[in-house]
Amino acid sequence: MLLAVIFLLSGGAKLAGLEFEIEAFQRWGYPLWFMYLIGSIEVAGGIALLFRRVSALAAAGLALMMIGAGMTHVLHAEWAMLAAAGVILALSAWHAMSGQDDILALLPRNQIATIG
Repeated sequence: MLLAVIFLLSGGAKLAGLEFEIEAFQRWGYPLWFMYLIGSIEVAGGIALLFRRVSALAAAGLALMMIGAGMTHVLHAEWAMLAAAGVILALSAWHAMSGQDDILALLPRNQIATIG
């Protein structure tokens, strides 16, 4: 639930075009369409986190996205933001790992046999 709130608020700020988000994406050299794309992913992921069946899969996708956020903060020496992104990444990865069975349940039965 906490992760869902984090991503819904963060993505919502981007989709609303809040000034601090626009300034950050400009500072990083990213186009504004990318801010809206990331905001959309965050909101969609935040909503998906609320549904048990796809929650772990959403967390895995959001963790991958947070790797990019972390890289951005490293490149721009934003250490406090890197720490925050790292915590969110860790929480997302933990949620994905703890829901491996839920992710595997989304695969067709014949594909599960080839993985295991």
